[in-house]
Amino acid sequence: MSLRARLALLSISIVGGVLLIFGVAVYLSVSITLTNQVDHTLEGAAAQIIRNSMADRVGVTLPELNLFADIYIQVWGTDGKLASSSLNIQGFDRPLDTDSLNSVKPVFRDVVIENTQLRVLTVPLIIRNSDRVIGVLQAASSLEMVQAIQEVLIWVLLIGAAISMTIIGLASWFSTGRALSPLETVTQTADQIVRADDLSRRIPYQGPPDEVGHLIMAFNQTLSRLENLFNTQRRFLADVGHELRTPLTVIRGNADLMRRMSGGDEESKESLDSIQSEVDRLTRMVGDLLFLAQAESGKLPLAHDLVELDTLILEVYNQMLVLAKDKLTMRVEEIDQVQVCGDKDRLKQVLVNLLANAIKYTPSGGEVRISLGKLEDQAKIVVSDNGPGIPAEDLPHIFERFYRGEKSRTRSRDGKGFGLGLSIAYWIVRNHGGKIEVTSKEQQGTSFTVWLPLEGESCKGKIFVD
Repeated sequence: MSLRARLALLSISIVGGVLLIFGVAVYLSVSITLTNQVDHTLEGAAAQIIRNSMADRVGVTLPELNLFADIYIQVWGTDGKLASSSLNIQGFDRPLDTDSLNSVKPVFRDVVIENTQLRVLTVPLIIRNSDRVIGVLQAASSLEMVQAIQEVLIWVLLIGAAISMTIIGLASWFSTGRALSPLETVTQTADQIVRADDLSRRIPYQGPPDEVGHLIMAFNQTLSRLENLFNTQRRFLADVGHELRTPLTVIRGNADLMRRMSGGDEESKESLDSIQSEVDRLTRMVGDLLFLAQAESGKLPLAHDLVELDTLILEVYNQMLVLAKDKLTMRVEEIDQVQVCGDKDRLKQVLVNLLANAIKYTPSGGEVRISLGKLEDQAKIVVSDNGPGIPAEDLPHIFERFYRGEKSRTRSRDGKGFGLGLSIAYWIVRNHGGKIEVTSKEQQGTSFTVWLPLEGESCKGKIFVD
């Protein structure tokens, strides 16, 4: 759930909670007020009847009981018989409140008689200046009006709460949307930077200097520092690559001269072969560094020509057979006729890197397989082996430059490799509009899958990629 939705729900929840507390308070206040009014009416009616009554030790003489049209009145004797009742309750010979007939003090109770809820006041009739009870007066009033008002009040509160929560929700949704729109811009800019590797982008902001403004300012400052650091790194790599080429060429030339002058001295030959091997390794590293420096600076051209992947794969396969020699088995599982738009030399570099890695890390007697097929509008190249595999903790990092896991196959047993080959392959595939994936299980093998878009309508020319 988005932050905007969470904030809107939080506002609705807070308003709903406040309205619930307010509604309960209003409902209880109105209910208590209405009930008190009914009680006061019943008390007034009972008091008027008692004032107009004449009670002595023989009995009680009652006044007219039909003074109140909406109040039901009964008078019960101590013998449990109905002494008198108002006309509006004639024919009803049961007590209005049976449980309170023996009460020695006035008491209010709610009772239900024939599906009608009544509020009943029971008052014992006592002879003046005596504690003798000579009868019981019960006065009752219907609570239908109170219940009707309560029902209307509940509906008013519910509808009002629903309307209020809807208005608050919409207002919160739009207000938080406006407040968070700069953060959405931050997210989009960050995504564009990740996709394009362009640290020169900045987030435009013209709002007030609030928390969001400070965040965007800090983010832009961070981008500036990162851009400076990466530019310094690129210049350093390019300068080191260029500076190392000359001494490496001199070392190689001197090693060749010393080999010719050493004659048949085996010990000198082994030393010179070791020097030659290290010079070649450093030369490859310098080449990779210059490639990455050019790629990141946007000065590396990529051709946009028609490439027959099946022909290219067979060409690389035949070259890699020489590298594999008798160490392991190489085979082409299945191959389809597939054409893509791209740079043939760079795509060949990807295949060479993947197959060279597979050969290098597959033990003697193992097998390296390559296949080519189509899946919808994508070309699918799979290079797999049954080598030692890559640990799960190293898999997310193998396309990072200079990354070499301690226990994974990314660390060569013979000390060769600098962690640049897969980074270069990843860059080439990505800038061809494709992607490269890897799956691996330890002691079972590794499989690299390269996806490339099939040939488009336009496939000619040369482009520079950033």
